[in-house]
Amino acid sequence: MGRPTKENSLSRQDVVAAAIACIDREGASALSVSRVARELGIKPPAIYKHLESGLALQKSVVCKLWGYYLQECQEKIIETSIPSESLKQMGHFARHFARTYPARAQIMMQTRLQTSDPEAAEIIQQFIMFLRQMLGACDLADDRLIDVMRMINAAIYGFITIEQAGLMTLERSADRSFEVMLEALMVAIAHIQQH
Repeated sequence: MGRPTKENSLSRQDVVAAAIACIDREGASALSVSRVARELGIKPPAIYKHLESGLALQKSVVCKLWGYYLQECQEKIIETSIPSESLKQMGHFARHFARTYPARAQIMMQTRLQTSDPEAAEIIQQFIMFLRQMLGACDLADDRLIDVMRMINAAIYGFITIEQAGLMTLERSADRSFEVMLEALMVAIAHIQQH
């Protein structure tokens, strides 16, 4: 019977890991079925044994990246009962992550995850639980927590996206502006809490 062919010995995890390696080396544009197949030494159609489309590959990669991100973020944030400190730590972690892994951050920020997809829903739930834990003292209702999550995502990841694109051209320090934004987020969260 002979040895199994390379494409038959690969797993979905192998394909996702190869895609992440390509992204880290070559940038966000390396996230394609043909590039990942070349990385694995197989023909592109063999990828479809593991992931049904290029969009499925992108979604699985992004879910894996968010999983790594959340795990590392939870490990880095020093437990505190002061939500403003947790938020600052999370903001600084996000910015550092984006500087360290710019291509990963770009893909993560530009890929829409749907709660109707089980793999994506799990990551979204993990993020909500993490945020609830981080802002525990704020005691937000579910709908308010979603408002806060959207606001944090728009502010922090929006800032990072603009910064990475080189669009912060005014003389004021981007670091100082980032600190002011984090402080303003806590004021906004307090406002949401009271209304």
